[in-house]
This record gives sequence, C-alpha cells and structure tokens, in this order.
Amino acid sequence: MELNLIHFYPDLMNLYGSYANLSVLCRALESMGNTVSVETVQPGQAIDLGGADFLFMGAGTERAQKAALADFLRFSETVKAAAEDGCAMLLCGTAMELLGKSITDAEGCVYAGIGMADFTSVQGKKRFVEDVYGHTSLYDAPVVGFMNKCSILSGIETPLLTAMDMGFGNEGKGGVEGFLWKSVMGSHLTGPLLVKNPRMLDTVIAAIYARRGEALPTALPRDEYAEAGYAVTAEQLKKRCHP
Repeated sequence: MELNLIHFYPDLMNLYGSYANLSVLCRALESMGNTVSVETVQPGQAIDLGGADFLFMGAGTERAQKAALADFLRFSETVKAAAEDGCAMLLCGTAMELLGKSITDAEGCVYAGIGMADFTSVQGKKRFVEDVYGHTSLYDAPVVGFMNKCSILSGIETPLLTAMDMGFGNEGKGGVEGFLWKSVMGSHLTGPLLVKNPRMLDTVIAAIYARRGEALPTALPRDEYAEAGYAVTAEQLKKRCHP
C-alpha cells in the first residue's frame, strides 16, 4: 500500500523525542512492504487531509501548545470527520489537550479546543514528573512510560489507560490516563509511547490496515531491542508497584 502520514508542527511540538513515535511507525510499515510518505504541516500551510492514513502531533511546551492550537483550529471539522471515519491519530503530551473543549492556562486564560470531546484541561504551576505503569483495554499487557506535565484533565470518559498502578492520571494520582476514541489516541506518556510499548505500535498499525480494508500479516514486525527494552522496563516498574 501507499500510505500517507501527516506530522503537524514538527518544529513547535517536538519535546521528549516524541517524533520517534512517527519514525518507528514508518519503519514498521515500510518493513511490511508499504510505501510510506510523511507530509509535515507548518502554521498557515495549506494541506489536504482527505487522503491521510495517520495524523500525528508531538508534545510541546505550554507556550508552544497555544501557538499550535491557534493554527490547528482551522482543521477542527476536517480532523473530527477523519476521526469519525476511523483515521488513526496519535497526539502526545500537550497536543492531546487540543482535542478537548477548552484549555485553561496557569494564569487563568481560557482557550477553546477543537471539541472532538467535551473534556477540559487546566494547567497549573506544579509539574507531575513520574514513571508510569498502567493498563489499557486495547490489549493484555502493561503500558509503561514517563510523564512530565502540569495539567489536570477532567471529563474524559474514554481513557487510553483504564487503570494505573504508578503515575499521575488525568485527574490525580493513579486513576485513568489519556484519551481514546475510535482510532484516536492521546497520552502524556513519553518514552516515546510507541517505542516503549510495542503492542501499542501494533494497535496503530492494525487501525491503519483496518481502515484500508486490508488484512494484517500473520506476523507483525518485531524490533528485538524495543521488545527487550519493554520487557526490562515493565519488569522493573512492576516490582516497584508490587514489591
């Protein structure tokens, strides 16, 4: 297949090496015999999202987030329609907050999100910097990562992580984390998420193939280093959660 991946604001939204989520996805798809193109979107740039197979936005500072939001609003209806149609998306860190109803910054200023869902984000001056060990409804394996955020997200009814043994969730210690709707995923987990969690990468690949009406190969590509890294991280974090 010829697949088209869209990378929003690679200069503005580029914290924590989150671009590697896109890199590892491209490499996996190409190893499966696909031809993969990546189009980048800069503020003010015209682009047709109609043929996109995957939309990606990395994490950014709170200031960069507001600059990205000012431009991303023009894509609101197109992005929501693509999500409704099953297009796979991943928005990392502060980018995830753009999908909600509103963002309130640390000074109390309120910014409207694109309204894909009704959740709200309130940013404070305290940062939550923690390892994460959690669980998702997408598959039977723990999710691991790291987070550095200052936001409380309220009103997310469909989280990516349905339980957390370690880490700060959407609204507080533990609880749930991230956002999941159809094939749209959002999370404050860094690492990056798809690099540290090979099964999550598989989930994104499966969503891309399903939307194209293509059957998945019997065996998906495996990166022995990523698999080994995941196994070690999951084992060590589990020991800390359940000594």
